[in-house]
Amino acid sequence: MNIKTNIEKTTDSDNPPESVPSGNLDSEIPIEYKREIKTYVLRAGRMTTAQEKAYNELSPQWCIPFEHKKLNFIDVFGNTNPIVIEIGFGMGDATVAIAQANPDINYLGIEVHTPGVGRVLSEIKKRELKNLYIIEHDALEVLRVMIGCNSVNGFHIFFPDPWPKKRHHKRRLLKRPHTDIFAQKLAPGGYLYFVTDIIEYAEFALNELNATPHLKNKYQGFAEPQPWRVQTKFERKGLAADRKITEILFEKE
Repeated sequence: MNIKTNIEKTTDSDNPPESVPSGNLDSEIPIEYKREIKTYVLRAGRMTTAQEKAYNELSPQWCIPFEHKKLNFIDVFGNTNPIVIEIGFGMGDATVAIAQANPDINYLGIEVHTPGVGRVLSEIKKRELKNLYIIEHDALEVLRVMIGCNSVNGFHIFFPDPWPKKRHHKRRLLKRPHTDIFAQKLAPGGYLYFVTDIIEYAEFALNELNATPHLKNKYQGFAEPQPWRVQTKFERKGLAADRKITEILFEKE
């Protein structure tokens, strides 16, 4: 995928229905839910020489093309280890560190920011990782089209765009019906782990997740910091600005 410019591809008229059927999570989300307002904006970004080299050389091996068919994780990873999907890994500092620390867990990172993809590819080679692959595409479309129901053991969503203006809340990733899709794809006992430095977004997401069938909060409210999570670039920026880091952890019943 080439580097994109900062252009919105959708309009308010693309807004999807507000909820999805919640009675049977084993059935697929109807096709009409594919057309919706994006939760991200593609921004102009220039890859460094090292990132571009890694992207060109390594993407055929470690980037999975978006296709309109279900992904077979055994074919991809060559084993039946648990599957964790990270949505929007940015420059991937936490992604590669967590993957390296947990070789018995398979990680799939989904990102649309090409320089970040290039950087993670270079780290995969540098660290000789065998348990991390990338899909460079819209995460929600990947989940609906390529990921089977009850097949994911965890979702990591660390510091997504908070879309702070009220008129933009419809673009937030952590809102229904998006959270219904996460519940559909999680295996029983699987988790969704969300971290933000925007308290209003944390409160918003907590309400949306509490309203999502089949998901249950592991805590009474916000979660305790998970000791295995690695600090991200956005987290460091938030802390430098004196913003509180808030964490949420739900499990599928």
